[in-house]
Amino acid sequence: MTDRILLVEDDVSLGEQVAARLRAAGFEPTWMRDGRAAIAAPLEGYVLLVLDLMLPGAHGFDVLKRVRDESDVPVLVLSARNDTHDKVRALELGADDYLTKPFWPEELVARVRARLRRPLLLTGAVELGDLVIDLRSRRVRVGAHEVELTRVEFELLAALARRPGTAVSRAWLAEHVLDPEREGSERTLDVHVSRLRKKLGPRGRSVATVWGVGYRLESSDA
Repeated sequence: MTDRILLVEDDVSLGEQVAARLRAAGFEPTWMRDGRAAIAAPLEGYVLLVLDLMLPGAHGFDVLKRVRDESDVPVLVLSARNDTHDKVRALELGADDYLTKPFWPEELVARVRARLRRPLLLTGAVELGDLVIDLRSRRVRVGAHEVELTRVEFELLAALARRPGTAVSRAWLAEHVLDPEREGSERTLDVHVSRLRKKLGPRGRSVATVWGVGYRLESSDA
């Protein structure tokens, strides 16, 4: 079965070129040119969304917000803007990758393939070398040793483990992991990350800092 990709790009020439390259690479692209249409589009059946930011009808960030409210489909953002603020904003809203225009279509296809090789949102056990995170039983092991974590520490590790290799913003983690009434600050989050790393011992290096964005759970050989 051919992997379906939703392409949202208003530039006709670029859209035709990207769609053709994706098709030649063995994918089945569906091409939309309007932000409002993308917001209304059902996402079931797509393995990836390739999303331009400057769209008629609705901005790409609005499309991205809607996607993350309803789906875990990976999102690769395309943009002519290369300033750090836009890149960080896209990652904070849940984008998995950011490609700046102009770009070679071959690079886009390589990014698509790389993204699809990574696990999607996981719900079972995540194994990174000798680090095992069982999301169902809420147990963590490093080798044969079980690691005792607090609720916040486990939720933090689990949030990263569900999307290994993907940067998760500090703002998102603070909002979804911490108690907003008692400890809902990003500074408090950093303290929990530090404690989590210490408890994991040498494997704590797997919880990597993504400067200007947040944290990422790296593979065992990181």
